[in-house]
Amino acid sequence: MAAGDRPRILFVEDERSISEPFAKALAREGFEPHVAATAARALELAERIEPDLVLLDLHLPDGDGRDVCRTLRARSQVPIIILTARGTETDRIVGLELGADDYVVKPFSGAEVIARMRAVLRRTQAAAPADDAPEPPVTIGDLHVDLAARRATLEGEELTLSRKEFDLLAELVRNAGRVVTREALMDRVWDENWFGSTKTLDVHVRWLRGKLGETAESAHYLQTVRGVGFRFRGPEE
Repeated sequence: MAAGDRPRILFVEDERSISEPFAKALAREGFEPHVAATAARALELAERIEPDLVLLDLHLPDGDGRDVCRTLRARSQVPIIILTARGTETDRIVGLELGADDYVVKPFSGAEVIARMRAVLRRTQAAAPADDAPEPPVTIGDLHVDLAARRATLEGEELTLSRKEFDLLAELVRNAGRVVTREALMDRVWDENWFGSTKTLDVHVRWLRGKLGETAESAHYLQTVRGVGFRFRGPEE
């Protein structure tokens, strides 16, 4: 998205009583909303308009929004915020595990959703490396992290990481050998204006450890520093 452009928002919602007024609110706030009332239309629009962010309802007339999320994430790293009436902890974890960047339970405050959207877009833009100064890759033991290409391999095998898992790994390896506090990780990976619980950090650390083939009790790369934060193994260790 070029500077000054209106961010394109794909708003997937089948209830017109929600989609119409909120789409107007998005337009007033400087966004370019595109509404899809079905899963099929959402995937079609996503390919055609290449949105900067997706607002995704889970309950759709022709399918489950989780399948849409899974398909979108397989295609691209577009930020996804799930909007749904399903508000249990399990639903939230499933949504995040599928690759969603945030999760908002209905009924929601339009102002809060817009604030979350702006926070996600800021994080996305901040994570994009400058064209003339790509970050160098980092190798620690059998782990190779290409920060510019957003790829990681372990013992030569590519790791399948969600956006947030990679962002977390990148922040840790940038500070390899040093302790990074929980507060710093939340600020840098989830934004200083994050509305949700810090438990999401623990969930993503657990998932990342699973991808690295370790646990908190048998940590080779990612160590917990109790009461402070986390420390990633240094390159020379």
